[in-house]
Amino acid sequence: MVNLEKPEMLWLIIPALVAGIYLLKKGRKKGLIFSRIIVAILLIVALASPFTLISRITTDDSPDLVIISDETDSMALFENGTASTLYEAMTAKTSASLVRLTGDSTALGDAIVQYSTGDNQIVLVTDGNSNTGEDVENALKFAKETGTTVYLVQPEMKLNDLSVQIEGDKTVIFKNENQFDIVVSQAMEQTVTYSYELYSDDTLIRSGKVTQTEREKVIPVTQVKFSKLGAHTLKAIITPSGSDVDPINNVYYKAVYTVPKPKIRAIGLETGSPLADVLLNLYEVSTTGELNNIDTRKAIIIDNTHANSFTEAEVEELKSYLNDGKGIVVVGGERSYNFGDYLDSPIEEILPVTSKPTDWSGGRNVVLLLDISQSTSAHGTLGDILGNAINIIYNENLRDAYLGVIAFGTEGKDVSGGMLFLGTASNLEYLESEIKTLTPGSTSETSLDQGLAIAEEWLDSEIGELEIIVISDGGIEKSYDDSLQIAEKIVGEGVNLYYIHISSSAPSQYDKYSNRYAEMLMSEIGGTYFYLEQGERANINFEDLQQTPDEETADLGIYPLIELNTKHFITKNIDIEGSITGYNDVTPKAGADRLIITSTGKPVLTTWRYGLGRVAALTTDNGRGGTNMWATQMYSGNNSKLISSTVNWVIGNPREETGAVVEAEDTWYGTPVTIELTMYDEGIPTLKLDGDALDLSLTGNNVYESVINPSPIGIHDLSGYPIAVNYALEYRDVGLNEELPALIKAYGGSTYSVNEARAQLFEEAKGKSEKIVRDSVSQKIYFLLAALIIFLGEVILRRIKEIREMKKLQQEIGA
Repeated sequence: MVNLEKPEMLWLIIPALVAGIYLLKKGRKKGLIFSRIIVAILLIVALASPFTLISRITTDDSPDLVIISDETDSMALFENGTASTLYEAMTAKTSASLVRLTGDSTALGDAIVQYSTGDNQIVLVTDGNSNTGEDVENALKFAKETGTTVYLVQPEMKLNDLSVQIEGDKTVIFKNENQFDIVVSQAMEQTVTYSYELYSDDTLIRSGKVTQTEREKVIPVTQVKFSKLGAHTLKAIITPSGSDVDPINNVYYKAVYTVPKPKIRAIGLETGSPLADVLLNLYEVSTTGELNNIDTRKAIIIDNTHANSFTEAEVEELKSYLNDGKGIVVVGGERSYNFGDYLDSPIEEILPVTSKPTDWSGGRNVVLLLDISQSTSAHGTLGDILGNAINIIYNENLRDAYLGVIAFGTEGKDVSGGMLFLGTASNLEYLESEIKTLTPGSTSETSLDQGLAIAEEWLDSEIGELEIIVISDGGIEKSYDDSLQIAEKIVGEGVNLYYIHISSSAPSQYDKYSNRYAEMLMSEIGGTYFYLEQGERANINFEDLQQTPDEETADLGIYPLIELNTKHFITKNIDIEGSITGYNDVTPKAGADRLIITSTGKPVLTTWRYGLGRVAALTTDNGRGGTNMWATQMYSGNNSKLISSTVNWVIGNPREETGAVVEAEDTWYGTPVTIELTMYDEGIPTLKLDGDALDLSLTGNNVYESVINPSPIGIHDLSGYPIAVNYALEYRDVGLNEELPALIKAYGGSTYSVNEARAQLFEEAKGKSEKIVRDSVSQKIYFLLAALIIFLGEVILRRIKEIREMKKLQQEIGA
């Protein structure tokens, strides 16, 4: 393609054409004028400096390496001098520099951003635990965009260390049971023994001895109650019996603030139902007055109530209530939702669901075929291949589908262990982790046919919608014929085949325009082809499937419950078990979050935000029901926590909105924390930290903030509100960060041990220095030559014509 360096010169063509047209009309020598117009145009184009870009590949045999050595306090567990040894080995081969990070905090992200210049490569020698500054993933993304490859060298761990934390709510309700988790981490994955003690306000409430083999162990402590309002302290202490480098992280403080039971309003609550038992035990419940004086209530619970119980004016009052930041839980039954005429009613406007049957989206089986041949790493496409795969498994329209992952290079490889149900968060997390750990093969062969063969075997016994999605850099020319043969057979059996072709930074034979094998394959078999630039994600439209009549209900009328989202506040500490025997058939609205579903995909607990408020739709009954009891198991055992968690979520902040309310998170030594003071009553805002007054800044309507950095370690008093300060963040995450290698790989780098780095890193860095350079080649000479040829041709022809005319004239005179 020809480009112009000075395209503005082309405007000169207009006066040249105008002059030429004028002369053509006035003059007789039209051929001469026409040729001069063409010559003028060619000269003008030459003045515009036309050029083309020619691509060539350059390789730097001496790549510039920046070795960033993490020498912060947490690295005391590892062998000393690793980075220095590696630096000496690299300087013997290439240009290298050594940067040391020291102190009691680690800012890996900042270091990556600082040294990513685009003409160098970065080598991190670190445990991978960054605890301040720029997020590491954002930094790696920045490095990739600038053209800097980042490698990770994991030093050898010599010593073990244990750390302890307490997880749980800071604000708790007076006399209610609470669960706190003691989390113990160790640097190595080895067998360690330790004793633990948990104190509440200096009183020992739990203790025990634990043998731990995993990196992290959670010790749940249940039924913790606080019988006094105000500030309390939890303190966990572990005493290891073996190797433990630093005792500073063996003690952890947690500040707890106890508030009165929140006031809630219950509408239609059936006395004696399991739902009523939970609410009356945990909250101050008002069951009178319906919607009168609801402003003083933190939440409203609507139990099995018909839509005609609410006037339009009352629904508007509920909307205003939500816009003030309050919450509503609507419980199902035989008089609500689809049985209570909610569809298109005013009350349905605030709900996260519509009262019509859910469009069934099951019956779909998807196989992802991921290209992990060596070329995907060498040419920078592996990260996008894996990124597109993860994007697909989290597609909302696949929540009720089954999906399997196969990697292919020289041969096909089962990654997922067969087909997995995507309706559970644990399966999604497992698939994501397995995809992230994929590494390129040892050869450059891309045997798509091998992967297709395994996919065909997997789908052979499946029914419903069958789909195979290939994600590759398109370099399938060597296996094209075999792949075409098996792909034709697969498509003939009713399987939908997609090909996502990721743009490569490799030589031209891998790009879309030179390598058309992937597009040819899809064209031959009638598949769907996507071509993506690096960084893009494919948008595959998975349409909902229609349910067959015999699948509308479970055979025995029993519907097992499944946690669809385990990371939500409501479900994060609850392991749902059991079944229900009935439900209200509803459809989640756009933007709603399904938390609990039945095994048939029917929503049971759905949430969303309405304005500043929160709404939860529990579309099964209160556990007692009318003629039928649908959800008795929902309110028994560990499942009963679901109700309190749901109500607590819609409440949000359980603290009373009176007087002066202080909120602040616990913090770590050396880490500042922001405190917030809300003045609900008139008065002068004042706060004292351990007796010393603080400077406050007005940040909102009666809201004030201050940033503090309290010390020493322990509990500090903020005008009666407790703040815990624990050991520095540097001592929290011990050992190697197991998530960093996957991030390094996703952004084009590699992870090495010390010995591997000395033997292999230089060669990979040299290979990664291969770049496509586009040289500008002027095309001006061709336009000048064309103008000269036309001009000379016209002169020569005119001269020949004149000579002939002169000879003819001479002949006539001589005669």
